[in-house]
Amino acid sequence: MSEVENKFSVKFWGVRGSIACPGPQTVRYGGNTSCIEMQIGGERIIFDGGTGLRVLGQKLLSEMPLEVNMFFTHSHWDHIQGFPFFVPAFIKGNRFNIYGAIAPNGSTIEQRLNDQMLHPNFPVPLQIMGANLKFCDLEIGEIVKIGDILVENALLNHPGEAVGYRVTWRGLSVAYITDTEHFPDRLDENVLWLSRDADLIIYDATYTDDEYHSKKTSKVGWGHSTWQEAVKIAQAANVKQLVIFHHDPLHTDEFMDQVSANTADVFPNSVVAKEGMVIELTPPEGK
Repeated sequence: MSEVENKFSVKFWGVRGSIACPGPQTVRYGGNTSCIEMQIGGERIIFDGGTGLRVLGQKLLSEMPLEVNMFFTHSHWDHIQGFPFFVPAFIKGNRFNIYGAIAPNGSTIEQRLNDQMLHPNFPVPLQIMGANLKFCDLEIGEIVKIGDILVENALLNHPGEAVGYRVTWRGLSVAYITDTEHFPDRLDENVLWLSRDADLIIYDATYTDDEYHSKKTSKVGWGHSTWQEAVKIAQAANVKQLVIFHHDPLHTDEFMDQVSANTADVFPNSVVAKEGMVIELTPPEGK
């Protein structure tokens, strides 16, 4: 078996939430919004198309022709704004299978990606993209099979709805759970299900508990969670490794250093996501 065929890697191309925030205070952790690339047994899966997708696209130009599967959690700007700048989608010979759940207003992922590229918002329409774009509407709870990879999904607690994903391959599981708000009185059953015995979970910890419950600037109802709740989920779901993700644009490198230290104190096998970070997973013997 080749190294590529036995590889499960997760690379972080965008780790921020809400809005891109490049600058001297975000150099180490990065300022691009949500985009994750998984390379699994020779397949490539991209999750979300925030501004990090533009950077990933530049790297992929040296690997064409491409056949890639893309999954969107939802269509808030910080998760789709990189798509119009994703150069490989403009080049004939590339193929992208694009998955997303239908929004509460009935719009498909194709409609929403199309709409952000219409005048007066953008100079060229989606239809100018030369790659083969196949749009797939996901049902909540539907399982997508990509070779021997399984991609499961579940509804998250977020204004306008979002979905989380769980990717399973040869005994390994990674959960991507961003843009979700924890409940005040219980752990979210859907989040626990996606995280169950996972080797790795990537979790929306935009705030700290103090910020979330602030009397002056409460974030209750904004659709995001905290690193403290991330730890509770990881412990309850028997997760092996936790990645803190979807950082608030106001959080500087020094602030994220403190979040990293505080999280590791209570859940040692944890890390705060940084742009360019790669996590390699190895299938169990015999898988």
